[in-house]
Amino acid sequence: MMELTRKGEYAIRGVIYLAQIPPGRVALISEIAEATDVPQTFLAKILQSFAKIGIVKSFRGAGGGFILGRHPSHITLREVVEAVEGPIMPNRCLLGSGTCERDNICGVHPVWRKVQQRVAETLDAVTLEELAATTKL
Repeated sequence: MMELTRKGEYAIRGVIYLAQIPPGRVALISEIAEATDVPQTFLAKILQSFAKIGIVKSFRGAGGGFILGRHPSHITLREVVEAVEGPIMPNRCLLGSGTCERDNICGVHPVWRKVQQRVAETLDAVTLEELAATTKL
């Protein structure tokens, strides 16, 4: 079963919050955690990992905190999910040729590939801007 982990859920809540605040306003980790009902230390680790790949920017010291790294219309739900969960993978046989000894004779393999493509397309079609406009945290 494909299921988003708690880490993935928390990551999505955090970046949606950042997409909802005025552009350029830096949000404290305590503010984001309280508004999204996410444990502060867990959220801090997630957002720090996002800072390394440009989804958010982090600022240290007095007045430090987080902002989105790009305009929310340029960050997709897929990018956020894959940043914490890894590539969308409905079955391990999609990891690569030879992962499963039956991949070139299995009739289900193309179905898993299609599921993977459709999920990726669906998540790519949703931006943080859209989610921020329709989500109440």
